[in-house]
Amino acid sequence: MAAAGKGKRRLMGEINVVPYIDVMLVLLIIFMITAPLLTQGIKVELPKAAAEPLDVRQNEPPLVLSIDAQGHLYLNVGATPRQALDDQTVLVRATAALRRAPDRAVLVNGDLSVSYGRVVQAMVLLQQAGAHKVGFQTDPPRKSPNAP
Repeated sequence: MAAAGKGKRRLMGEINVVPYIDVMLVLLIIFMITAPLLTQGIKVELPKAAAEPLDVRQNEPPLVLSIDAQGHLYLNVGATPRQALDDQTVLVRATAALRRAPDRAVLVNGDLSVSYGRVVQAMVLLQQAGAHKVGFQTDPPRKSPNAP
């Protein structure tokens, strides 16, 4: 009877967390590599302007409506921010986003070659959605080598 007690092992009450830490670090590295790839927006050639930047001190990122060279609209909210949207879908999504955060900054990313009329149509959609102020995104002008 005494021999039967010798073969039993004592149960360990601790969990080995080293494999979990290894998996977590691998996932962290994967996310660090893929995150910059996911945040790139729509290819829009912005006009150049020497304007002062807007003071946007909010917890929520601004609502950005992009208009590419062909006049297609893209909104940075929703499940597919890189998919072209029709005017009605933009209106519905912008209205929902602005109802959740009425003081959210609203910006328009208009391509340099898109017609002025299309930009105005997009601004009217944002106004109908509830945007009180709309800002334009531009690139700073290139400084000439002779500039002080």
